[in-house]
Amino acid sequence: MQVEHHPLSAEFPEFKETIHELKLGNAHFSKLFEEYDHTDKAINRAENGVEHLADAALDSLKKVRISLKDQLFQMLQTTANA
Repeated sequence: MQVEHHPLSAEFPEFKETIHELKLGNAHFSKLFEEYDHTDKAINRAENGVEHLADAALDSLKKVRISLKDQLFQMLQTTANA
């Protein structure tokens, strides 16, 4: 079974334009966004059997992804409410 990955624009479609603006104009957001995207793709490859990761390593990556997603969401909310 193919497991979908979680791009930020699909997770927060209401912030699609804000995501684009922040990627271009905010270096910190851009860095976090790239780290989120890289982590999400690594999780996707592991869950789909493309790469092998131990369960503990996969769980660790998922925790990193959640933390990054939370940080990015806070930045999106702050920008949208400004």
